[in-house]
Amino acid sequence: MSRPATLSAPRRPHAVDWRIRFGVLALIWGFSFLFIKVGTAGFAPFQVTFGRLLFGTAVLAVALVVKRDRLPRGARTWGHLTVAAFLLNALPFSLFSYAELTIPSTLAGICNATTPLWGMVLSLVALSEDRPTRVRAAGLGIGFVGVLTVLGAWQGFSGLDVTGTALALLASFSYAVGWIYVRRTLAGTGASNLSLATGQVGLATLQLAVVTPLFTSLPTDVDLLPLLAVVALGALGTGWAMLLQYGVVAEVGPTTASMVTYFIPVIATAAGVALLDEHLTWNTPVGAIVVLAGAALTQTRTPSRRRPPTPQPAAPTATSPKQVAAPAAAPASRS
Repeated sequence: MSRPATLSAPRRPHAVDWRIRFGVLALIWGFSFLFIKVGTAGFAPFQVTFGRLLFGTAVLAVALVVKRDRLPRGARTWGHLTVAAFLLNALPFSLFSYAELTIPSTLAGICNATTPLWGMVLSLVALSEDRPTRVRAAGLGIGFVGVLTVLGAWQGFSGLDVTGTALALLASFSYAVGWIYVRRTLAGTGASNLSLATGQVGLATLQLAVVTPLFTSLPTDVDLLPLLAVVALGALGTGWAMLLQYGVVAEVGPTTASMVTYFIPVIATAAGVALLDEHLTWNTPVGAIVVLAGAALTQTRTPSRRRPPTPQPAAPTATSPKQVAAPAAAPASRS
């Protein structure tokens, strides 16, 4: 979705090169799985998710005020944002938190990278406007082989927590469904990406504010490290990361910006092994590479045949500085 085409002033060059911001974005989202693991050591999964959303909303709200933007208007838009908040924030964030109670953060990060594969599956059952091609179908098959490699299918998934892994994969599936829903329902609302994202994450915070007290009780004591992890997860991974993403998309386009997806599982794996002493067998990195290769193929587009240009009278045009499909919440394929 894009900003209204009323912004005619040229965008000022950013003080920090987009490649540096791209790298910081990949680091933040890659470390999110480590933050979840550390956070769940001191808080219940729903509490981790609620704290993440609360701090993320705070950062986005401040940005909204600083930029003098405003929240979306219209009951229909807010209705669609409520569904998007559930599919892209409340549900997958909670599922990843529960998953990491029993699976390593490295595996959760790799499961997160399967979102493009789920999107391809949905396109095969006609739930997406993107029709499959042979290359993209091949990517789906390759990605599926990669998932089986990560899970160690040839050894009967021994030593693997099936429930935790299923929850992580379900979270990635929720991202895919959510992005298709957002593209179809929130495009052309006239609201900015920052406005929509702030409303969406704010609604997800309200959803967790209702659910969390029903299934958890206040912790008897609060350890500093898990608390800092939740604050970082929300303020950095859900708040500031979105602002970084908007800037990168605006500067280099959504295609280049989406490449961050392929760095996230690499960083998540490195962080889990180096800082959490998580065990890594050969099939995990090999399978991750295969998953990423398949995911990359599912994102290819067949170049359209262009007709010879027809001379037309010149007319003034106004293009949007941002061409993104939807307000970012975790990545298509982000956590």
